Amino acid sequence: MTDAVLVVNAGSTSLKFGAYATTGGTEPPLLCRGMVDSMAGDPHFVAKTPDGKPVDAHEWGEGHTIDHRTALEFIVGWLEQHEANIKVVAAGHRVVLGGTRFDAPVLITPEVLDYLEGLCAMEPSHQAFNVRGARALAQAFPGLPQVASFDTSFHRTMPEVAQIYALPKALRDTGVRHWGYHGISYDYISRQVPQYAPGARRVIAAHLGGGASVCAMLDGRSVETSMAFAGLTGLPMATRSGDVPADVIFYLQRSGFSPDALEKQLYGNAGLLGLSGASGDMRRLQDSADADAVLAVRYFVYALTKFIGAYVAVLGGLDALVFTAGIGENSAPVRAATCAALGFLGLALDTAANSANGPRISTPDSKVGVFVIPTNEELMIAQHTLGLVRPA
Repeated sequence: MTDAVLVVNAGSTSLKFGAYATTGGTEPPLLCRGMVDSMAGDPHFVAKTPDGKPVDAHEWGEGHTIDHRTALEFIVGWLEQHEANIKVVAAGHRVVLGGTRFDAPVLITPEVLDYLEGLCAMEPSHQAFNVRGARALAQAFPGLPQVASFDTSFHRTMPEVAQIYALPKALRDTGVRHWGYHGISYDYISRQVPQYAPGARRVIAAHLGGGASVCAMLDGRSVETSMAFAGLTGLPMATRSGDVPADVIFYLQRSGFSPDALEKQLYGNAGLLGLSGASGDMRRLQDSADADAVLAVRYFVYALTKFIGAYVAVLGGLDALVFTAGIGENSAPVRAATCAALGFLGLALDTAANSANGPRISTPDSKVGVFVIPTNEELMIAQHTLGLVRPA
């Protein structure tokens, strides 16, 4: 019997999971991972080995709808009946927003979930579904220890001036502040950097995927990050706008757009998709000669360069630049264009290493080390969970 931590990332109509053995010290081994997708109309399950080979699948059938509890019961049941003979003894959840109460992972209780649910109005795209997944698992398996790891926690080390906005106290007291996200990823990267760049104190990491952000770290601690109040701001993303001036929002509202309609546009029809008019997938855009696709990629690199340049000023210099997540780990053209724009820092790119996706993609004489470091949020959550839960 293999005791395992179940890592859960619950979305609106999908649920991703990974199962990690409780053995293995600081690096619990991955046993398998998978997901239940299209829960609202064509639910299907797939599980894969740690190296990505499919091991099983299940379909409920087109036209069926399942909820988070049904999906989680199926996943746990499958794990415990699988040939690996797994026993789920704890669960860890990704939760995007921890609010002012939680600057570190926490054991989940009904009261904790009530607090987290109260934050849903601040972050409408993920928070409610993250909480729903934890509630569903508690209902299905009462007594199973659960831990919440927060994307915002890592950024609570930012100085006060980086966490506030120039607003009256009455507005700030409603919870309006610079929260920062992708913190689980940055937490993982901060622990990996010393292996690649020993002695690097001033580090900028770019988590570039469907969601994208940049984080400035000093001695492994966050001092500034681009994604601000919720999951919309900062860099342009696959379908999210990134930074848009507040007065543009007022103008569009006066022009007849309702808040709900604007929110849908900025979250779901903007970013790379909005600029290109074709796709939010960087792989497709960077291979396209279409003028709008080219513009979308150029804008993404331009925005990324601006944030990195600003964060060099915040840090007072730069020792290492890290690219991570889907685009960061796999898009040589985006990395090359960004590094070219940052050449004034004495940064020199090793073209062959960049084409091979690293890990070091700067030349030996580059004044700034540049690295491609794969992120692993799932492992980070498993480690946080094991840090709080000690299975018998």
